[in-house]
Amino acid sequence: MGTETRSSDRWGIGRVIGYLERLGPTWLAGAIAAGPATMVSLLVAGASFGYTLLWVVVLSAILGTVGQYLAMRLGLLTEAGIVAVVEDRLGSGWAWVLVIDAVLAAGLAQLVIMKTLAEVSATIVGTAGVAALADPRLWGVAWALVLALGLAGGGYRVAELGAKLLVSLVVLAFVASAFVVPIDPIEAAAGLVPSMPADVGGAVVAAGVLGGAVHITLLTMQSYTMRARGWTERDRGIARFDVVSSMLVAFGIFSLAIFLVAASVLPGVADPATIDEIQAARALGPIAGEHATWLFLLGLWGAAVSTLGGNTIVPPYLLADKFGWEQSVDDPRYRGALVAVALASAVGAFLEGAFFELLVLVLAFGLVGTPFALAAILVLLNDRDAVGETNSLLENVGGLALFAVAVVLAVEFVLEELPAASAGDPTALFVVAFAAAMSLAILGLVGTAVRGRLRARSG
Repeated sequence: MGTETRSSDRWGIGRVIGYLERLGPTWLAGAIAAGPATMVSLLVAGASFGYTLLWVVVLSAILGTVGQYLAMRLGLLTEAGIVAVVEDRLGSGWAWVLVIDAVLAAGLAQLVIMKTLAEVSATIVGTAGVAALADPRLWGVAWALVLALGLAGGGYRVAELGAKLLVSLVVLAFVASAFVVPIDPIEAAAGLVPSMPADVGGAVVAAGVLGGAVHITLLTMQSYTMRARGWTERDRGIARFDVVSSMLVAFGIFSLAIFLVAASVLPGVADPATIDEIQAARALGPIAGEHATWLFLLGLWGAAVSTLGGNTIVPPYLLADKFGWEQSVDDPRYRGALVAVALASAVGAFLEGAFFELLVLVLAFGLVGTPFALAAILVLLNDRDAVGETNSLLENVGGLALFAVAVVLAVEFVLEELPAASAGDPTALFVVAFAAAMSLAILGLVGTAVRGRLRARSG
């Protein structure tokens, strides 16, 4: 009887509960991935092109899992932050490129997510009849203060706990809708065949969908959130479970549910060119009826809150790693950086433009900076002096496939921006210039790695 009990505890509910209690690092990344930018990209993709981009949605969950798995391996095998490992093995210059790349992508996302949270908060109180508090700028400042005080006082655990709860609630809301709306199985199956819509904006939306799961912010933060948990190579089992359960299962279900609902309900109902939160809320009409707007707004609000908290810690983690600070609120320099990022995000509430369009654009922009981080991770995971166990053939094939897909979609997005850049549009010019800089950085990084390998062999 005793033996049976021990066996049951080892393989039964007790072990599952034990694993669930230890989850966290990739779930925080998943909370950022399943944020308002991804939600809006999926809604716009379904409303604009029906089921055509279903293959991108499926691929995003798979490749997002591959990316976080590789980042997880690097963190476990080195037991150090990614910036420190890049600096040690590839040089301080490349470490700075990685920091600037990631901070720029995370910073732009921070501003747009704050704009989203501020405007949704203002819409909610305005809909409730409190017109005096329906100013997004007021909410932007208020949320920046809440963010600064909350994260500086509670650190990583606060962001992690909120991420688990809010992501779970958002996933459940859209999954329930997917069981009610009339999804066309034949058209959905056709959407699994890779093709790019010829319409203007197709590449931007596709890049936005993939950028929600494969993003430099998610890749770089993985090593730091694992260190915050104290995970080492001995925790490889729980780390794998953490990655798969968060990115492949939870994020995958989240993405599929939102996209399929949008592709089934929104085409012909919402105008893709001018879609906003009120139009997008119609996607939940079949399950929520007259309460659809409230349900959607609260879901978007929750996704924004969880993503903003997780995204805020990324720049301080990277800067702390580069300057050798303790990555904890106990270090006043790290705490100061955390507060500075939180307070600076209030600027987002003052940005011009519709946040629906900006959210898709910021994910597409982040995808442009992601291949450099992927290249750095793959180079380090094949460096015997950096990791004791280099990548297997299968892991390298998966990493290279991820890199190739990210590059192709990023190039498609940049090519779509070229006409606007030629016409002098400042946003498009910035995107094209950033893409050119990142392309040169990747070539330089690979060249540095090859020269280092040749020197090691000749020595």
